[in-house]
Amino acid sequence: MAAPRPWPGLWPAVTGAVLGLLFLLLWRRRRRAGGAGRVCVAVLGDLGRSPRMQYHALALARHGREVALLGYLQNRPHRDVLRSENIRLVPVAELRGLRVGPKLFQYVLKVLVQSVQLLYTLLRIEQPSYILLQNPPGLPSIAVAWVAGLFWGSKLIIDWHNYGYTIMSLSHGRNHPLVLIAKWYEKLFGRLSDYNLCVTDAMKKDLWVNFKIKAVTLYDKPASYFKETPLDLQHNLYMKLAKDYEPFKPRAVNPSAEGSAFTERDGKSGNVVKTRGRPALLISSTSWTEDEDFSVLLRALEDYERFIKEGAKLPALVCVITGKGPLKDYYNGLIQKLHFKHIQICTPWLEAEDYPLLLGSADLGVCLHQSSSGLDLPMKVVDMFGCCLPVCAIHFECLHELVKHNENGLIFRDSKELAEQLKMLFLEFPNLEGKLHSFRENLRVSRQLRWDESWDQIVLPLLGNKE
Repeated sequence: MAAPRPWPGLWPAVTGAVLGLLFLLLWRRRRRAGGAGRVCVAVLGDLGRSPRMQYHALALARHGREVALLGYLQNRPHRDVLRSENIRLVPVAELRGLRVGPKLFQYVLKVLVQSVQLLYTLLRIEQPSYILLQNPPGLPSIAVAWVAGLFWGSKLIIDWHNYGYTIMSLSHGRNHPLVLIAKWYEKLFGRLSDYNLCVTDAMKKDLWVNFKIKAVTLYDKPASYFKETPLDLQHNLYMKLAKDYEPFKPRAVNPSAEGSAFTERDGKSGNVVKTRGRPALLISSTSWTEDEDFSVLLRALEDYERFIKEGAKLPALVCVITGKGPLKDYYNGLIQKLHFKHIQICTPWLEAEDYPLLLGSADLGVCLHQSSSGLDLPMKVVDMFGCCLPVCAIHFECLHELVKHNENGLIFRDSKELAEQLKMLFLEFPNLEGKLHSFRENLRVSRQLRWDESWDQIVLPLLGNKE
C-alpha cells in the first residue's frame, strides 16, 4: 500500500494562492486607466485625532481631487473636512472586546480581523489612483493597502509619522518577539510603497540607512486656523468653558461686566479687557500614552507652588491639559491628590474648533512628548507655533529641527529644569519685557510656511498636476 502523500492540503492552498494572485494582477491591468483624480486617505485609527491626514484630505480636495477619507469615527473631524464637497468619510468599524484566550492569541486574532475589515472597506470604495496611508499603525494596514493597491492598480504612498515597532517597545521592550516581528513587517512591506513621506530629516535618513526606503520630508505645518485669537473670541471661549470648568470662572463678581477668570466684557461699551491680576494660562495637549510622562509636569507645578510660597512674584496658574487616551484616568488620579493654593488644573476634551482658539489664547505651551523612535516631532508644538505660542518642550534626539532653544521656546530634561523655566518666564507676569514676550515676537516675525504652501511644494509634484 502506497504511503500517504505528506501535507495533502498543501497543493490546493498553493494553487488557490497563485490563482488569487493572478486574478489580482489581471484586475490591475484592467483597471490601471481608471480612478483618475480619486485618492484614498487612510488611517487605521481615529480620524478626529489624525489632523495630518485630515490636512492631506483638505489639500487634495483643494486641488479638485475626490477623496475617500477612511478610518475610525470616534471623534468628529474638523468642520472643514465635513463641509468639503470633495471629501467622503468612509468609516471602518473599530474592533473591541476581543478578550478570549492568551494575550498573544488576542493580538493575532485582532490583526486578522482588522485585515479583513480594512481590505473589505478598501475594495468597496471607488477605484483610487493613489492610496495615501498613515504609519503607524502599520500592522496590518501597510500589507492590506498594498494588496488593495494591487487590486485597483493604485499607487501606494506611506506617510511615516513614526515606527509602529518603537511604540510597541514602550510597553513590551525592544527585544520582545512581537516587537521584532513588527519591525521586520514594517521593513519588508514599507519597501513595497511607490512613494514615501516622513516628518523629519532624521527619519528620512533612518528610513534609508536601516530600511533602504527613499522618503521625502514633509514637516508638519500648522493649518491656517491656528493663529493668535482676538480678544473678543478669547472672551467668548472662556465664558463657554466657565460653564463646565471651575478654573475659567471669575475670581470676583463684577455686576457691571460679564467676566471670566481672564477677561471682562463691559456691560455698556461691550469692550473686552483682560482682568487685572489674572492667572497665567498654561496649556498642554496629549494622547495620554506611554511616550508622555505627565508626572514631570506635575512635579514642576509642585515646585512652582513652592516658589510662590517662598515669596517669588509669580502669577496664579491655570493649567489646561487637553486630549483623550488610555492613561488619562491614571493621571487624573494623581492630579486629585495634589492640593495647590495657587494652581488649578483641568483636563477637558475640546471640540475641534475650540482647540486652536485656546492655543491662540494661552500664555505658554508645554510639551512632554518623547518620541519612541527619537525621529518624529510633536504636532502639538507645530500647532502652538502657528498660534505664536512659546513652548517649553522635553528634550529628545531631533527636537532641534522644530524647537530652537532660547529663540522660540525652551528645552528641558527634567521636572526641576522645567520648574526653573516656568519661574523665569512668568516672573513679573504679565510684563512685556521678558523672555516670554520675546519668544512670541520671534514667532510672529518668523512667518513659517503654512501646511497648504508646504504641501503644494512637496506632495503635489509626486501626484502630478494632472492624472
